[in-house]
Order: sequence, then structure tokens, then C-alpha cells
Amino acid sequence: MFIIQSSNYLQFLAKFGIGGAHPGGINLSKALFEHENIQRGVDILDVGCGTGQTAAYLASFYQANVTGIDVHPLMIEKARQRMQKTHLAVNLIEGSIEQTSIEKESFDFILAESVLAFVNQQRALQEIYRLLKKGGRFIAIEFTLPAILPSQLAQEIQQFYGFESLLTKKDWVTLLQQAGFHNIRIQKNKSISSQHEFHFSQHIEPELLDVMDEHMTMNEKYGKYLDYRIYSCTK
Repeated sequence: MFIIQSSNYLQFLAKFGIGGAHPGGINLSKALFEHENIQRGVDILDVGCGTGQTAAYLASFYQANVTGIDVHPLMIEKARQRMQKTHLAVNLIEGSIEQTSIEKESFDFILAESVLAFVNQQRALQEIYRLLKKGGRFIAIEFTLPAILPSQLAQEIQQFYGFESLLTKKDWVTLLQQAGFHNIRIQKNKSISSQHEFHFSQHIEPELLDVMDEHMTMNEKYGKYLDYRIYSCTK
């Protein structure tokens, strides 16, 4: 199985139990779902489900059959705690979206919220395509470079966040097309305020507090480059 590369930033997210860590948070996710034909009982995969905030919303509000997958064991543990507390029957899998044992064409709808930058995008998109039913929908909220960056700057961003690679809008579209997707639509970042929630671990290493400070510094320093786009497409 392919594993997402180690990242202090991902460990920070897991230990702090941050829900809605993607740009726009759960509010953006809810706004996007309103424009999709999500019916009761549809099969949905939440890629990189984290603490399960979005998966729980989909299972509760839409009464969908939801599966969440995440490579980080602590994220899956916190997602399980959420589902137990809320009595939601969400299937949770610890593993990487780059390669799964899930049967092909299992899902009507697949969602990835700021996840694919951390994995091999080509392998992940091929697997997502395999898992979607024909006519199924895929939405990704992903980090997108406004332009190609100088190598030193790109390296600094990649090393801190643990990104597999940094892609422009054109790069993302090319990869989606190569995976077989069509009807690709791109939306710019919506002005929706993020609302994060926290599910703190009992023990948090002091160095992870430094990661939080550095994350804020990176946003102040490179905010104009840390942009994202919303990609929606069909199998």
C-alpha cells in the first residue's frame, strides 16, 4: 500500500483534531453539496476524511451511505469516536486512496477536501475513477498554484506541508482528463468563512505548537501563492 509521506503538519492536524481544515471548511462543503443531486441512500466516499466532520454531515443530513478513508490512524480513531457519539453508521477505512481493496464502481459520489496535494495525484485520481460508478460525480477542493513558482519557494512550501507536488490549474485539468473524467468544471475560491472545530488529543507534543505558529507565518508570507480551486467532474 502506498503511504502519504510523513509530515509534521499532518500530525499537527491529527493531534489537534481539526475538522474542516480545508479552505472554506464545512460551510463551503455544504454549499457545494446543495448543487449536487445527493439523494437518500446514495453511496459516497469521503477521501481523506480526517475526524469525520463532512462524512457525518453527509450521513446525517442526506441519509447517504458514507465511507470515509484516511491514512492517518489517529484521524480514523477520532472519526470513529464521532460516529459512535452521534450513532451514525459510517464505514471508516484506514488506508491510502492511492491503492484500495474497495470493489470497483462502488460509489455515486466521491469527495476530496484538500487531500490530493499530499499523495501521488495520478495514482489517486486513477483509483477514484475506478471506484466511481459510471455517471458518478467527483468533487475536489485542492491547493492550486496561480503560477509556476521559483524552485526554492516551491521547495519550502512542499517541505513544510508535506505536499507530494505543487500543481497549477492546467496541471489538475490534465490529470483529471488523463484519469478519464469529463465535464470538468473549475470554480475559484468562494468567499465563505471557515469554521474549524477541534478534538484535541490528551498529549500534544510541544513541537506541534511550533508547527501551528509556522503555519500562520507561512500564510502571512506566501498567502498569495496558497490558493485553491474547486474541481467537479463526471465519470
